[in-house]
Amino acid sequence: MTTLHDPFPAARLIKEIGRGKNGARSMTRDDAHDLYAAMLVGRVSDLELGGVLLAMRIKGESVEEIAGFLDAAEACFAPLTAPPGPFAPVCIPSYNGARKMANLTPLLAMLLAREGVPVLVHGVARDAGRVASAEVFEALGVAAAQDHAEAEEALAQGHVAFITIDKLAPPLAHMLSLRRILGVRNSTHTLVKIMQPFAGPALRLVSYTHPEYLEMLGEYFTTAALHERGDAFLMRGTEGETVANANKAQQIDWFHGGLRSMLVPKQTQVGALPALPEERDAATTAAWITAVLRGEVPVPESIAEQVAQCLLVSRTLQSRQRVSEPLE
Repeated sequence: MTTLHDPFPAARLIKEIGRGKNGARSMTRDDAHDLYAAMLVGRVSDLELGGVLLAMRIKGESVEEIAGFLDAAEACFAPLTAPPGPFAPVCIPSYNGARKMANLTPLLAMLLAREGVPVLVHGVARDAGRVASAEVFEALGVAAAQDHAEAEEALAQGHVAFITIDKLAPPLAHMLSLRRILGVRNSTHTLVKIMQPFAGPALRLVSYTHPEYLEMLGEYFTTAALHERGDAFLMRGTEGETVANANKAQQIDWFHGGLRSMLVPKQTQVGALPALPEERDAATTAAWITAVLRGEVPVPESIAEQVAQCLLVSRTLQSRQRVSEPLE
């Protein structure tokens, strides 16, 4: 009898996904789930694990594969509980940081929290050559939660909850760390950007960097996603981050109940550029964000629009949830 600790026979699946971009065949959702779940608990040998990660990197994930992977990913850690209130929680992944522009993901999060929205930001603590959101939050005096309980307490107090992936979901953090060994990203880098860490419905802010992911994620959120888990916004990333570009607004699509609606169109003409931080380091960015929150510097229009849309959908999502709850 096979147990949860026995080696997982991955060769049969590698044989299908490892035939190159044109010759490979995709796994079923169930096979993808079983494979990724085994990878997360160490049941796949190092040789086979490397083979799987590189094969998927070359082939690209199908909707069924990403759905199966995500089923396993979200099952590997305990979900968070959001506090009661008029807004559903908003989940902001932050795994890229800033290289050329100031990282304004913390500004987006703090503007939403100021309006009463429970906001969870999860990501990495550092990223070589980039300014991570964690560094900006630290400069703002926002301490990273050390566990789920601290994250939930921050949410209950009306603060932004920031937690690193190694505290939120250690098995996923390990999978991300394999980039340092293999030299390339793997499917987990997509999973952490689309996962929903809450027990109840939440609004996920999701970004993509390559056009093929726009197509794949668009199909995922309209077909394979569990709609009772909440809604999602999808936009091209600002250097990979899910905050609107302060200089030129990206298109934002809203996925709800299997439908796709364009909330914000792509900006084709640019007027006067906002006064942004002169440097991108964490201290300068934090000082500028503080000035914005005090009203001394205006919020960039594209970010203000993103905040407004988040407030509207978050409130709608929470109202929808209350209507669907059974009467006591």
